[in-house]
Amino acid sequence: MGTIEVPVLIVGGGGTGLSASAFLSDHGVGHVLVERRADTSRLPKAHYINQRTMEVFRQHGLDAEVLEQGAPLEKFGKVRYQTTLTGAGPLDARLIHEMDGFGGGELSETYAAAGPALSAKLPQVRLEPILREHAERRNPGRVLFGHELTSISEEGDHVTAEIRDVETGETTTIVARYAIAADGGRTVGAALGVNMQGLPSLFDATTVYFSADLSEVWNEGSLITWFLNPYRQDLSSALIEMGPTWGKNCEEWGMHLHLVGVDRTDPQAVTARIREVLGLPELDVTLHDVTSWTVEAVLAEHYRYGRVFLAGDAAHRQPPAVGLGLNTGIQDAHNLAWKLAAVVAGNAPDSLLDTYEAERKPVGQFNLGWAMSAASHHQVVIDGAIGLGQHIPPERRTPVFFGYFAPTPVGAAQRQRAAEIFATHRGECRAHDVEIGFAYEAGAVVPDGSRPPARAALGDVYEPTTRPGHRLPHAWIEQDGRRLSTHDLTGARTGFVLITGPEGTAWSEAAARASETFSVPVVVAAIGEGAEYADVDGAWEAVRQTAADGAVLVRPDNHVAWRSAGGEENPAEALAAALAQVLEQKAP
Repeated sequence: MGTIEVPVLIVGGGGTGLSASAFLSDHGVGHVLVERRADTSRLPKAHYINQRTMEVFRQHGLDAEVLEQGAPLEKFGKVRYQTTLTGAGPLDARLIHEMDGFGGGELSETYAAAGPALSAKLPQVRLEPILREHAERRNPGRVLFGHELTSISEEGDHVTAEIRDVETGETTTIVARYAIAADGGRTVGAALGVNMQGLPSLFDATTVYFSADLSEVWNEGSLITWFLNPYRQDLSSALIEMGPTWGKNCEEWGMHLHLVGVDRTDPQAVTARIREVLGLPELDVTLHDVTSWTVEAVLAEHYRYGRVFLAGDAAHRQPPAVGLGLNTGIQDAHNLAWKLAAVVAGNAPDSLLDTYEAERKPVGQFNLGWAMSAASHHQVVIDGAIGLGQHIPPERRTPVFFGYFAPTPVGAAQRQRAAEIFATHRGECRAHDVEIGFAYEAGAVVPDGSRPPARAALGDVYEPTTRPGHRLPHAWIEQDGRRLSTHDLTGARTGFVLITGPEGTAWSEAAARASETFSVPVVVAAIGEGAEYADVDGAWEAVRQTAADGAVLVRPDNHVAWRSAGGEENPAEALAAALAQVLEQKAP
C-alpha cells in the first residue's frame, strides 16, 4: 500500500468531478480524482448544457469539442407537443403546440446579446468522455477510474482517504488538504453523516434508451417532444434525441415511458411498448437500457464539512425540469476551484472557502425550488391546456382531442386558451434569468448597497448588471483588431481583472500595488474611446453602470466582486480594502 500526498482529492468522475479536475488543473492546483466505475457514463442522462455552463466551458477551453459533437441550436431550440408520432387517423401525428426555447428561434438574438457562448445539447454519455480526456491530459496519471473510496476521515490539517483498485484490490492512502465530494452522495455523504433536507421521494420515473431509425417520421428541431396520446393516457410519453447524429437521422433515443402493467425486466415487453407508443409495430429497436429512478428534491444541510466540500448531486438533487442538475453542479465546481487555488497557494486564508457554501447553497436552494415548481406546473400545461385532467374519464379522452382540433369557433377558442397556458411553460424552457441571472448576495463580494434588478416572475428575462455578486455582463470589445468578450479578460491564468473606463488611468497604479500586496494577479483592462480595448458597438458602456473613471473588479469566475461607481480619492486604498474583503484578508 502506497501513500499519495496532494492538495485536493476529488471523489467522483461524473460531469461535476471531471469539470472540477479540469478547472483545478487550469488554476495550477495539484489533485487526484478517483472514480469507482471503469469508464464514464454508459447512459445519456442529462443532455442540456445551458448558456452559463457553456461560458464556463469556453473559459476553460472545453467548449470546442462540445459544440463539435453536440446538436446545433437549430436542431434543439424548440419544445414540441403532439398527439402521436405517426398514424393515419384524424388525431394522429397532429401538432398540439410548439414554442421556441433554450435560445433558439425568436430567442436567438436575445441570448446571443447576453453571452459569448450559447447553450448546447450533448448527453452525458458523450460529454463525460470529452471532460475525461481534458482532465487526464491536464493532470496525467492522477485521474483514476476503476478506484473506489473505501474510507475518508479528517485528521487535523488534512483529509485521509483509502482507495481501492477495483480490479486488483490494491489499496492506496491519499492524504489531501481538501476533498471535493462529487460522487452523487453515494459514499462521502454517508461517511460524513450529511443530512439531505427536503423530499427524498417525489415520484418514480422510468426512462428507456434505445436505437431505432425514425428518419421517415421524425420532426426534428426540439430538445424534447411530448406525446399526448389521444386514445390512451398510458401511451403518452416524451422522446428525446440522443445523437450522435442530430435531426432526422438521429440513431439513439431516450424515452420517458409509462410501464404500468409491463414487466420492465423483460426486454421484449419493453420493446413492444416502445413500438406501441411510437405507432410503429414493425420498428427495428435495439434496447440499450431501462432505468427506473426516484425523482428527489433534496439539499445538503451544509456544503462544507470541515475539509470536505459537496458539489453537484452530492449537494443537491432536484427534478430534471429546466435542466438545472448537471449545470448547477459544474457551476459549483467553477465557484470552488479558484478559491481552492487561492488558499492552496497561500494567497487567502482557509475562511475564503466558507464563501463556497455562502454563495452556492442559496443558488442550489433556488434552483431546486424552481425545478419543483416547473415539474408540478408541467402536468397542468400538458393536460390542462387541452382540457384533460383527473376529472376527465378515460372514455372522454378522445372526444376532448376532437374538440381541441375542431374547425369551429369553440375549437378555435380552446386552442387560443391552450396557447396562453402553454406560454407559461417559458419558466422551464426559456428560463434565461434563472440560468445566468443568479447572484451571490453574501460571500467573496463587497456589497455596494444597490438593489438587484427586478426579476421576471417566470425567470425568462435577464437584466445585465455589474452589481457585486452578479455575473459580469458580456459585451464584445476589440484590441488591435481582435474581437473579445469582456468574459475573456479574466480567468485561471489572469486572476482578477479591474475593468475601468477611458478616464480611469489612476486605477492602474492601484491595481499594481494591490497585486503586489496580496500576491494575486490584478490586471487592468480599460474599455472605451482611446483606451486599450475599444467598445465597438457601445454595448459595454450600456451595461457597465459606472462612470468613465469608475472601476469594476471581477473575480476569476467572472462574477463581480466590487465596483466603484466613479473615481476614488484614494484608488489604491479603496481597491486594497475591497480585495482584502474578498480574499478574507486584513486590509493593509
